[in-house]
Amino acid sequence: MKKIDIITFGSATQDIYLKAKDFQAVKGKKFITGEGICLAIGSKTEVKDAFFFSGGGGTNTAATFAKQGFKVSYCGMIGDDFAGDSIVKELTNLGIDISLVKRTKEKSTNTSVFLVYPGKDKTLLVYRGASDLLKKGEIPWQKIRSARWFYLAPFSGGLAGLTEEIIDFAKRNGISVAFNPGYSQLDFPKAKLKRILAKVDVLILNKEEASKLSGIPYQKEKEIFRKIDEYVPGIVIMTKGGEGVSVSDGKYLYHAPSLNLKWVDATGAGDAFGSGFVSGFIKKNDIERAIQLAMANSGFAITKWGAKEGLLRKDQKWKKVKVEKESCQIGNLCLPK
Repeated sequence: MKKIDIITFGSATQDIYLKAKDFQAVKGKKFITGEGICLAIGSKTEVKDAFFFSGGGGTNTAATFAKQGFKVSYCGMIGDDFAGDSIVKELTNLGIDISLVKRTKEKSTNTSVFLVYPGKDKTLLVYRGASDLLKKGEIPWQKIRSARWFYLAPFSGGLAGLTEEIIDFAKRNGISVAFNPGYSQLDFPKAKLKRILAKVDVLILNKEEASKLSGIPYQKEKEIFRKIDEYVPGIVIMTKGGEGVSVSDGKYLYHAPSLNLKWVDATGAGDAFGSGFVSGFIKKNDIERAIQLAMANSGFAITKWGAKEGLLRKDQKWKKVKVEKESCQIGNLCLPK
């Protein structure tokens, strides 16, 4: 295997978008959000547009790294099916190494179906298939030990059980780790989660995940960073959607707004931010620059349908957000690392 800058781990999915004006929203207490989608049983509903993309945290982040000029490989499991063929073709076209991709007949490739209707948010149907089946023995450990970075997108199901194994391997071999945990990983026993976080160089969370990990309401931002900084020796990131982002390195807190570009589809915005940050950090070893690239990458990502279409290219011009920096002293509820 050629020298690789970054190996990404996580899901690979087929994303299908269906747009129709005949999708109807109905109110009801049975729905978690208070509203549900309604279609006439036995009818044929005309779909205005249909889009097909690849998605999943593992391939989405790999796409950013490839577009930013890095040598990147995706390590994951897909089904032995047409959707898997499409994903392999797209990764190859992006210049992503696929030698670590495994295929299985046991389950089909992960699939997400987005039902899009006017004036409402998307409704998402999710099939968690082949990605969760990757096992320890299917990872070519000797091949991946020369990578500079590992990027762990959210794992679910059985795949989550490999989290500590992969991160421990990285630390033993001098590989830096960026970790964007999913809820399955945040639900690990506290002792196990603390062992994992102690080996992480960049931790990426949204505000709900940061609140869950710290046990502190997300409105109490500095208290959250003080708590998580105790667990993580590296950089801690808390994304806040349209409100922007806050980042701690234990000595300073950095804050930046979002770009507020025209929103089309927010799918993969978190992946675009995390991989954009790591791309910028590797290039310049500068947190402010990394935040600016991350905000631009995620901002442009949501201007297109699908998780990969709007991602920034290495030679593309982009607007830089203003990053504010404040001292992170004990009196300000932050602790130096």
